[in-house]
Amino acid sequence: MTAQTLTEPGRRDEETMTHTAIEVRGLTKNYGAVRALDGLDLTLPTGQIIGLLGENGCGKTTLLKVLAGVLANHSGDVSIAGHRPGPESKAHVSFLPDASFLPDHAKVSECVRMYRDFFSDFDEAKAADLIEFFGLEQSMRLKEMSKGMREKVQIALAMSRQATVYLLDEPISGVDPAARQVILDGMVRNLSEDSLVFISTHLVHDLEPILDSVVLMRHGKVLLVGEVDDLRAQHNMSIDQLFREVYQWSAR
Repeated sequence: MTAQTLTEPGRRDEETMTHTAIEVRGLTKNYGAVRALDGLDLTLPTGQIIGLLGENGCGKTTLLKVLAGVLANHSGDVSIAGHRPGPESKAHVSFLPDASFLPDHAKVSECVRMYRDFFSDFDEAKAADLIEFFGLEQSMRLKEMSKGMREKVQIALAMSRQATVYLLDEPISGVDPAARQVILDGMVRNLSEDSLVFISTHLVHDLEPILDSVVLMRHGKVLLVGEVDDLRAQHNMSIDQLFREVYQWSAR
């Protein structure tokens, strides 16, 4: 019931040649006596939206941080857009962490300028489009916003880089169901067909409609990888149902 490589194009552009965006071999990361990642192997192509699914504490955030180049002291081989984690790989990766990273006192317009000054691949026009799509104004201050509104600002900024790989850590966690759908719609708005979007979540039902493929993790390992259409047809169930079944199976 396991596979650890995705090589075929997803739904968004089946005729586009795909390339390897992420390749991981034997990735292991310990936090003291706790093994967060345990010899993990994974190959992911460009041109897909891929869900990274698993329970809290299964290693999703650790994996994304390693791929983003913000977490070191691990063993194994990691390649992102053909580069080992570091300055060169970071130029190809847009990372959205699971915690707020913008200053509370700032206006949205100031956050846009910060991204424009910091990232050479930042598309200010796309950011303005997404902010408007989310129903926000650039004059608004973050400290006056709800959690969902702040999440929309961070999504708008992260998705407005011209990156090869987008790493999004729990972007809809803690957001009400109505806001989740708007956020998901914004994430795929004007998305380049040759990019990889890798989204971690435990809210499988909400994320399933936009996914091309999924990676299921548990205890620092990959349990299952596959394209959503193939998995639905093979198992005759939704990805949300399959997620629950795989976890029950792996716990035996």
